[in-house]
Amino acid sequence: MNLEYFARNLHRLGATSIVLVSGNPVMLRFPTGDKFAQQTLAHGDLTKLLLETVPAASQADVRAGRAPAAFEVTSGDARYRVSVQAGPEAWKITIEHAAAAGPPAVEASIPISVDEPESAPVVPEVRGPSLGGRKSEAAPAAPARAAAPAVAPARPAHPVEARQGSSAELDQLLHKLVADKGSDVHLTAGLLPRYRVGGNVLPVPGWGEISDSHLRGMLTAVMPERVRAEYEETNDADFAYAIEGLSRFRCNVAVDRHGAFAVIRRIPFEILKPEQIGLPKKVLDLCFLSKGLVLVTGPTGSGKSTTLATMIDYINGARQDHIITIEDPVEFVHPDDKKCLIRQREVGEHTGSFKRALKAALREDPNIVLVGEMRDLETIAIAIETAETGHLVFGTLHTSTAPSTVDRIIDQFPADRQEQIRVMLSESLRGVVAQTLCKKIGGGRVAAYEILIGSKAVSNLIREGKTFQLYSIMQTQKAAGNVTLSDSLMNLVKQKIVEPSEAYMKAVNKEEFRGMLDRAGIRVELPTAEE
Repeated sequence: MNLEYFARNLHRLGATSIVLVSGNPVMLRFPTGDKFAQQTLAHGDLTKLLLETVPAASQADVRAGRAPAAFEVTSGDARYRVSVQAGPEAWKITIEHAAAAGPPAVEASIPISVDEPESAPVVPEVRGPSLGGRKSEAAPAAPARAAAPAVAPARPAHPVEARQGSSAELDQLLHKLVADKGSDVHLTAGLLPRYRVGGNVLPVPGWGEISDSHLRGMLTAVMPERVRAEYEETNDADFAYAIEGLSRFRCNVAVDRHGAFAVIRRIPFEILKPEQIGLPKKVLDLCFLSKGLVLVTGPTGSGKSTTLATMIDYINGARQDHIITIEDPVEFVHPDDKKCLIRQREVGEHTGSFKRALKAALREDPNIVLVGEMRDLETIAIAIETAETGHLVFGTLHTSTAPSTVDRIIDQFPADRQEQIRVMLSESLRGVVAQTLCKKIGGGRVAAYEILIGSKAVSNLIREGKTFQLYSIMQTQKAAGNVTLSDSLMNLVKQKIVEPSEAYMKAVNKEEFRGMLDRAGIRVELPTAEE
């Protein structure tokens, strides 16, 4: 394989140019937009391609990591122009038809990445739609620049002012997120892009600061028309985005003191199995209930959506029922070829609100209803009523413990209704799964679960307003499946899955957890701030 191979593919596929960047997917540019190949080429592979193709006078530059002068390759009767940019341990090679090529100019559409994949793949057929179905805006002519230094700076700046943002650039970032097994990308006007990998928020290699106008261009290029109007009016919006063959993404866009910003979470196409996320059997038993309310809670980013998707998928393979999910936006897409009939509705796209969709669900013959977020009093009230009328309801709240979840629901209501809601909740609540994510030793993250299983004792305490005693029930009735967060964290420490200091940081009752560590003879060394 050499650069002539790529030139032939450029002609065969009808692309205007091919862009090769170290450690990034091969990109093909078409008049209708940009597309990516499935695999990437390592820095060493690109170096070898250049050494096999550049004129003899430029060999020394390539070996020294410097960009050679633009040159041409031929394939049959056609001539192709090759221009090269150099970064720290990275190349960017652009191949285009010689007749269409202008004078050498610095490209501004793709950052130079410094990571290498583990293997040297070949370029497959191009896949997927044209990235959001939008054509990338043309770049304005670049101003004249002074000659670049022989070696690029340690942190190459992504020259974002040279053109408006496009979906191709955002896709490039998202490919990098998936390749590095990250969970979220954080984009902020005027700051370096960052992503969360293994629980740590790190700068994305090879990218510089992104201006406000450029970031808005990147984001609006992939927004549905409805979401774009909402964002322009309110400065806040949520939507889902998918790259075929790669992943789905949940996008939150907003504005802060810097300008536009976005947090984009990766939602894998594959739904994890219960054993992959360590879901206890007693939690899976809740999937076989015919009615009642099951809540999955935890702070933002604790994996609630993943847990609920796993439970719904488990039901989909074990029961023959009708499931309705109400989400904002739809995250995990459930397959239609299993045992259940599943309808997934997105707030804003398929229904006006959670409460409207939940009311409608009562007339749609469901067995199971999933409420993606119980945001307000009326939604909570309808969810409890739905659970009481013979349906199994799954919902989420942003609470950190099982007992506080019960208090949060009751406290949502005015004082004159709390007694009624307390009685209804005592009869309908079947389980609460409160979870938090911990950094694993060696990389990755694992969930710690606090589990409250509904019982007569639990119902009585809720009805009598003695929710402060629920923790005692969880400690004394462990055989029923109850687990405290401290016990779950301690189990992860004993199995050497999580460091004691990480578990201590995630513990809600730190005094209790510190005592458990002391009794086990485990020392805790908390991280200190660097000078």
